[in-house]
Amino acid sequence: MKFRAMLSAATALTVALPAMVGVAQAEATQIQFWHAFTGRLGELLDKQVADFNASQDQYEVVATLKGNYSEALNAGIAAFRAGEQPHILQVFEVGTATMMAAKGAIKPVYEVMAEAEADFDPSAYLAPVAGYYTNTDGEMLSLPYNSSTPVLYINKNALEAAGLDPETKPATWSEVEEILVKLKESGSECPLTTAWQSWIHLENLSAYHNVPFATEANGFAGTNTELAFNGDLQVKHIDKMGAWAKDGLFSYSGRRNEGGARFRSGECAMFTESSAGYAGVKAEADFPFTVTNLPYWADAEGAPFNTIIGGASLWVMSGHEGEEYAGVADFLNYLSSAEVQAQWHQDTGYLPITTAAYELTKEQGFYDENPGTDIAILQMTGKAPTDNSKGIRLGNFDQVRAIIDEELEAVWQGEKDAKTALDEAVNRGNQLLRRFEQSTR
Repeated sequence: MKFRAMLSAATALTVALPAMVGVAQAEATQIQFWHAFTGRLGELLDKQVADFNASQDQYEVVATLKGNYSEALNAGIAAFRAGEQPHILQVFEVGTATMMAAKGAIKPVYEVMAEAEADFDPSAYLAPVAGYYTNTDGEMLSLPYNSSTPVLYINKNALEAAGLDPETKPATWSEVEEILVKLKESGSECPLTTAWQSWIHLENLSAYHNVPFATEANGFAGTNTELAFNGDLQVKHIDKMGAWAKDGLFSYSGRRNEGGARFRSGECAMFTESSAGYAGVKAEADFPFTVTNLPYWADAEGAPFNTIIGGASLWVMSGHEGEEYAGVADFLNYLSSAEVQAQWHQDTGYLPITTAAYELTKEQGFYDENPGTDIAILQMTGKAPTDNSKGIRLGNFDQVRAIIDEELEAVWQGEKDAKTALDEAVNRGNQLLRRFEQSTR
């Protein structure tokens, strides 16, 4: 009888344990985090989430992939309208103005941190990065989670095959052109390709040379802005790239990052891409490569200035409970910690968002062991930002970029000259800006 009683008690306990564990897990407050990362970046994000969840038992962050950047933004907007919004939404920098205008849909990060009485110091973040996501009072609206800036990647073996010094680092576009000619003569079918053509070759080109992409300080000063990227310098650059495309020196790969695979495979010799492309190049390329500054036009007065950021930030959505926002604050603080940020920066090539993470990375000797990985930071912080180089904050910017892509493709295909294409992109884009302005009144 005793044995049967003991067996019965043990069986009851065995049955009860999973239920008890389930109750304990259910007590953890869930934080829904929607993002747009796939591949290696998605794996690294998942690890951050898992590490945070393992570090405490009060909150459980649930990360969910919602497609690419545009799809994730649209999913977040649709979810808010349906009352099913996540706590945190990753939004690329192009959607910043849209999120700022959606005041009822967002809960600014500075409010989240204040209400949670979190240890939060906005001055700890790198000014060129945080400045893009703050209001005119310097209050942080979203957390600059993954910020990058464009750089130039070079296949050293390709340079050597063309009879060039493999350590060559062209500073200007004129120097780049000389290299492209030699690469073509050596048999290269893709001397140069690019990712994100509007971001690099118009948005960053404008900032790097201190010319306006749009009026009203590129949209920072108001929504009554008009596009201005059809100026002399922008026309000169796109005209030159159109000539390179015609001569086989530049090979267009696509609107996003289709060129990445072509560079990493060794097909293309030079590649303008985000600093965050470093993770993929390091993991996949079987050739030595150089990471160097984005080139500039030497005849532009004062150039180079600073490039601007791309990537995305984390926006907190409204409509949730106070305890849930306390969990959001804990998670955002975790992501901002020096150790987590330094590792993220080193693994991905994204900028460290805090000064402490940058200093820790230096102390660890990462930049000495991986030459070129500090280029993005130095390029962004080399000069104080101007109204033209602080960033771009325009409504309907995702759609504006689509127009720019169409017009640039017409140049690469020889269907339009640079001036005509940029004029038409400006005119078409301005119509979208007026719609956004009217929607915010």
